[in-house]
Amino acid sequence: MTGYKPKGFPWNYRDKNNSQHKEYLKKLESIVRGLIEDGFEYFISGGAIGADQDFAEIIIKLKKYYPHIRLEIAVPCPEQEAKWCDGDKKCYKRILKQADFVNILSSSYTPRCMQERNEYMADKCDLLLVIWNRQQYGGTYNTFMYAKSKNKPYKLIEITS
Repeated sequence: MTGYKPKGFPWNYRDKNNSQHKEYLKKLESIVRGLIEDGFEYFISGGAIGADQDFAEIIIKLKKYYPHIRLEIAVPCPEQEAKWCDGDKKCYKRILKQADFVNILSSSYTPRCMQERNEYMADKCDLLLVIWNRQQYGGTYNTFMYAKSKNKPYKLIEITS
C-alpha cells in the first residue's frame, strides 16, 4: 500500500468525524476485505502517519475475522517517528507491537531511505493498493510510477474533494 500523510488528503485528515474521512476508511476496509476474499494474505505498510497507519490498523482489525492474514511494517529507518507528535508516536508503537513482522530497511536516515522503503514494498507486492489524490509528484506518485514500471498490478482509491 502506498498513500499520503495527512497533508495529502483533500480534507482535514485530523477530523475523524469528517464524512469524507469516514467514507475513505469505509472504502479502504471494503477493498482490503475484498483482497482477502480474493486470496491475499500478506500485507505491507510503511507505518507512516496517514494512509499507512490507516491501512495497518484495518489489517490489525481484520485479523480478528481472518486470523491467517499477516502484516509487515516496512520501516525506512529507526528514526521514522522522531518528529511526530506524542499521539502519532503512540499509534505507531501500537501498530509495530501488533504487526507480525517489522522490517527496518536502513540502519539510519538517508535522503533516499523513504523511497527505498517504497520501492521495497512495490518490489515485494503482488498488487499495489494506491491511495492517490491525483498529484503527479511526491512519494505516493513516485511509488505508483515505480510499480507501474515493474508491471505490477494495482488498485486505486482516489481521494478527491
